[in-house]
Amino acid sequence: MFNSLEELKEFCRTQEIQLIDFKVVDLAGRWHHLTIPMERFTDKTMETGIGFDGSSYGFLSVEKSDMVFKPDISTAFVDPFTETPTLTMIGDIYTLGNERERFEGDPRYIAEKTERYMKETGIADYSLLGPEFEFYILDHISFKTTPHHVEVLMDAHQAEWNTDKKDVQNLGYKVLHHKGYHADLPYDSSFQLRNKMVLALEKNGVPVKYHHSENGGPGQVEIEVSFGPLREMADRTMMLKYIVKNTAIANGKTITFMPKPFYGEAGSGMHVHMQLFKNGEPIFYDEKGYSGLSDTALYAIGGILKHSPALMAFTNPSTNSYKRLVPGYEAPVSICYATANRSSVIRIPGYATQPEEKRFEFRPSDATCNPYLAYSALLMAAFDGIKNKIDPEKEGFGPYDVNVYALSKEEKEKIKGLPKSLEEAADALERDHQFLLEGGVFSKGMIYDQLRRIRSDAAQMSIVPHPLEYKMYFDL
Repeated sequence: MFNSLEELKEFCRTQEIQLIDFKVVDLAGRWHHLTIPMERFTDKTMETGIGFDGSSYGFLSVEKSDMVFKPDISTAFVDPFTETPTLTMIGDIYTLGNERERFEGDPRYIAEKTERYMKETGIADYSLLGPEFEFYILDHISFKTTPHHVEVLMDAHQAEWNTDKKDVQNLGYKVLHHKGYHADLPYDSSFQLRNKMVLALEKNGVPVKYHHSENGGPGQVEIEVSFGPLREMADRTMMLKYIVKNTAIANGKTITFMPKPFYGEAGSGMHVHMQLFKNGEPIFYDEKGYSGLSDTALYAIGGILKHSPALMAFTNPSTNSYKRLVPGYEAPVSICYATANRSSVIRIPGYATQPEEKRFEFRPSDATCNPYLAYSALLMAAFDGIKNKIDPEKEGFGPYDVNVYALSKEEKEKIKGLPKSLEEAADALERDHQFLLEGGVFSKGMIYDQLRRIRSDAAQMSIVPHPLEYKMYFDL
């Protein structure tokens, strides 16, 4: 938004901005924030930054956890959710020392290093990523986990289980199980709310392609954004989650990006479309190639599929992720590629036929990820495939232009599967992470922190009795 501190201060004067807010992403992908009066924002703030405890952000591998963040004023926006006029911007993390240097494990810095590595290797000049965000809009959520009481209760007024509800006004038009895809009014009860979300996103620098109701009956929706470069798209992802969540709360709703909030209903993914360009030209297109893809694109696919088990530790880093990644529900579990096939890990959209449109889509990922790390890891796997000319067909990854779920048992056994749990994904990353270390993009310390975090989550989940276990075993 701004190129200089002078521009920023002039804007604050004319718009009567009273507070400056800084947002810094932690390892898990959550924003933290700190706020100062506008008068305290000076050249010194830009030069020396503001101190914080890095261990509270999940960065535990560094010897000293005291860090600073410095604001990136180009990311500034007027926060639409604060009562007092507030200008908000993203901060970059630095380590302390004689000279303050970028912290190698800062997720935003990893995204920057990925883009730099891409250019230094000569693979491409820039990338474009296009995520699709699926989530549920709810009217109620409550949960409790204590030694004697475990429960969760969710509700969406449009859900089919409310067809007979009598304690509130009931006008019918409930969305049936798995019947929400592109549902029209009056079934599409969150349409007006999504309009508010989309207009707020557009106003704050997140261009949107479209939005619609999704398959899941209890309020599942999708917002797909226009393509953008890696770090910028990760910034936009954080902005989207911030705006969507706060717009919902301001309108008496709540939302969740959990991959599988409802048993038996459609899960929520974050499919990521990918393109590369060099000298202004798309390098994924070849009229004579499979599905119009160039050898470069196929090598990129080969790299991603080869490393996909390890990638899951970044693209699907929650225990809940693996409750979505089961056969059915349009969630891919088989490591293969195909055209217009939603059961494969990588899908080539059949409708994208022009050179500048040619791309492929990584389908397993979900929005519990840290977008800076997930997008960077995906591109690093693609770069590894391109550098080493990993042919996906020779590796046995396809193409499988059939419904993988409908294959015979013998044919299915030929296709490798994704990790079935967060522990398996962690094991895969521990075995296979050299491709992430190339060019100094990821560091061993950062990978250690991620492994420690997701293994801790998995261990915590594994010791809590599940209510279904009482149905299965209580009487034995």
